[in-house]
Amino acid sequence: MTPVPDPRPSQPHSPQPQSQGSTAHAGGIFIALGVVVGIVAGLATGQVTMGVLIGLAIGIVVALLLWWRGR
Repeated sequence: MTPVPDPRPSQPHSPQPQSQGSTAHAGGIFIALGVVVGIVAGLATGQVTMGVLIGLAIGIVVALLLWWRGR
């Protein structure tokens, strides 16, 4: 009777580290901050929905500008 080989890899899988020359930027923080600032501004003015939508729009624009600049 022959032994059954272990199907698991001998080394655990680890993600590849990013290279030192990576130019990736995270624009999602601007979307999140835009929503939070919009909520605060909306609460102050009594228009929470408009504050959230305006903050979201500004955050998306900033994130897109950051993405476009990094291309």
